[in-house]
Amino acid sequence: MTSKLTRSLLLSSAAGFGLSLLSTLPAGAHGNADAGVLGGALHPLLGIDHLLLLVGVGFAAAQFEPLLLGVALGGALLGSVFGSFGGHLPGAEVLAALAVSGMGAALLLSRKLMRPLPLLGGVMGAAVAIHAMLHGQEASGTAGWWLGALLTASLVIGLSFLAGRQFNQRQSQWAASALALLGGVLALAPL
Repeated sequence: MTSKLTRSLLLSSAAGFGLSLLSTLPAGAHGNADAGVLGGALHPLLGIDHLLLLVGVGFAAAQFEPLLLGVALGGALLGSVFGSFGGHLPGAEVLAALAVSGMGAALLLSRKLMRPLPLLGGVMGAAVAIHAMLHGQEASGTAGWWLGALLTASLVIGLSFLAGRQFNQRQSQWAASALALLGGVLALAPL
């Protein structure tokens, strides 16, 4: 009974979440990274690609190795510094959405590999760096926005880490597949 209820809730949530994605654009919350603590705190929740990436980071760390959180932090630091010094990538907004798909695909592939951490760590570091680069481009030096974003991002990652610890193998595959699919939907949404 509990298994059926959980499955039903997951499917209902996924359907509602999928419908809400139809009205979003990749990296939709990008804008001004100087909007104060509240603006920073809301940012990871309003940009659906950011939210999904943070969930993917927490989930990957829960499923494979908590040290992957350090890889994500390193990617965030490198990407934000690169972006704040004027660095950019062509199509970065679409790449940010595709990074979510990359995380989902890497999670699915990692289950089949003997040594999954190099693949997963590389994809995670690059995905987080792309998102952080976009924020670095927006930054004007106010620490409040960054503090708010860091606190909310840490909360989302922490909650997804705890949830990911409770998933069985089938639920883990479902979650990774959902990330891969939803990232693709976000990348194609502007079309």
